[in-house]
Amino acid sequence: MSQEAYAVIMAGGKGERFWPLSTSKRPKQVLSLVGGKPLMQLAIERLEGLIPPERVIVVTNADIVDVTCEAAPDLPRENVIGEPFGRDTAAAVALASAIVKARDPDAVFCILTADHVIGDNDLFLQTLREGIEVAAAGDVLVTIGIQPAFASTAFGYIESGDPVEHDGRIDFLRARRFVEKPDQPTAEKYLDAGTFCWNSGMFIWSVKSIQNAFSKFQPQLLQMADTMESHAGAPDFIKCLADEYEKLERISVDYAIMEKADNILMARGTFNWGDVGSWDSLENYFDKDPSKNVMIGDGEVLEATGSIVVSEGRTTCLVGVDNLIVVQAENATLVCHRDRAQDVKKMVQQLRATGRHDHVL
Repeated sequence: MSQEAYAVIMAGGKGERFWPLSTSKRPKQVLSLVGGKPLMQLAIERLEGLIPPERVIVVTNADIVDVTCEAAPDLPRENVIGEPFGRDTAAAVALASAIVKARDPDAVFCILTADHVIGDNDLFLQTLREGIEVAAAGDVLVTIGIQPAFASTAFGYIESGDPVEHDGRIDFLRARRFVEKPDQPTAEKYLDAGTFCWNSGMFIWSVKSIQNAFSKFQPQLLQMADTMESHAGAPDFIKCLADEYEKLERISVDYAIMEKADNILMARGTFNWGDVGSWDSLENYFDKDPSKNVMIGDGEVLEATGSIVVSEGRTTCLVGVDNLIVVQAENATLVCHRDRAQDVKKMVQQLRATGRHDHVL
């Protein structure tokens, strides 16, 4: 059954927390932030042996279809779908269900993202393979919960319930509820309870099961999917998509479906998993010097500690400073404290609001 599966890679984010390297024209999923290759290319390559490129669909922004194709040269161009504007993940999933259904109405497909870094790739593929089998066997929505390594406040959580009988290596449990990113004391309670996993944002379901869920909880999205299925591959696809998307409200698939459905199973993911969400997350993927600095590119430090420096094509030197993020890009330089890494997005919004900095955005 796994040989009939599709993968849908969500790549619609702007990656604003990785400014100034990530811009509206070259967002983070097409950058080689880790692994020496674009994140998009890594996401496709890790599926090798389970889902070939011709059955990988990428949903991204319409204005970066070209750079996405450049970053994923093995992907057929018709498999890169550009949304005219963002309507969050529920709309992207509904659109993906239409594209897959037009090719195979009985298919199972995985929802993955372009900004995950995954180790233990064989175990990751085994988790997908068994998830595909479970999703194909019944009207269920499968999500992958990551066994937490620590009490993180950066991820949402899934509370698991009773185990589900299944012939395989991967544990499947009934999902009791999805919860938002917790504060530190709550995260520690979740870790101690042993029944909570990180919400990875990865899902597996059949076309029929996810469209049944849209019919029940978000009929407008199902209506959009039905319309787009009938226009798949047609010359007016792009115009029709813009017309349909204008009618939609922004809503995530978690809010739209996963927090409402009662047929959710969670596959316990025990492979190494990370979300490349902001500059400070890079310390997990690069070696540090004795003073705990991460240096990517050309640079030197003198009595500087705990900093992350990204400097390609020029030399950057730090003297007597601690816990900084310094990023040199072609047209802009970022300097911020490690504790404020999440606020890089606010700076991008401020630059955009002035109207004077479009050339660096």
